[in-house]
Amino acid sequence: NDYGLEAARRYPNRFAVMGRIALTKPESAALLPKWKEQPGMVGVRLTFMREQSALLTSGAADWFWPAAEKAGLPVMFLAPDNIPKFAPIAERHPGLPLIIDHMSLMQETAAERRIARAIDDVVALAKYPNVSVKLSSAPTYSLDSYPWPDMTAHIKRCFDAYGPKRCYWGTDLTNAFAKSTYRQRVTHFTEELPFLSEDDKDWVMGKAIMARLGWA
Repeated sequence: NDYGLEAARRYPNRFAVMGRIALTKPESAALLPKWKEQPGMVGVRLTFMREQSALLTSGAADWFWPAAEKAGLPVMFLAPDNIPKFAPIAERHPGLPLIIDHMSLMQETAAERRIARAIDDVVALAKYPNVSVKLSSAPTYSLDSYPWPDMTAHIKRCFDAYGPKRCYWGTDLTNAFAKSTYRQRVTHFTEELPFLSEDDKDWVMGKAIMARLGWA
């Protein structure tokens, strides 16, 4: 966290931060009205993986959604195998921007060849205008080499469901340095996905996420 905050302070025109918050502490709600007053802060990022997913069923996180909506905070979340639980959240809080991280995939999903089923759940949330998706980390889940053709159909399904203004490129490079260079993760979208028009690329490669986060 300190590293990301320092980058945002030193290069405010290049970096911004999605901050972490303790969902198990409802008193954290008091932080949200002034959340974006922190240098470089544009929203919140949450993780619901494995034992953390219990927060979605226990009620421990219920305080967060209305508080974030009231504060106007975009929320990125990683919740593999738990995407359907976000349908009622999206419906109850239409003013809350919800951004699905990494197409809701994880390495176990790929290893068990369950990607198509996971994408089914992601696509089902596209009917909610406040939900969008990061088409990020594709190389991490691919069983192929560059340009990772086994991921193309999954990326296209998300893109077709959400459209260019609700889909975002991203790398997640630090989770799979050995699988690609940074440049390859850029050219994967700019050169290797024929279903993206030049206008689509403008949105997916930056304009859309800046608009959704209100990041000037």
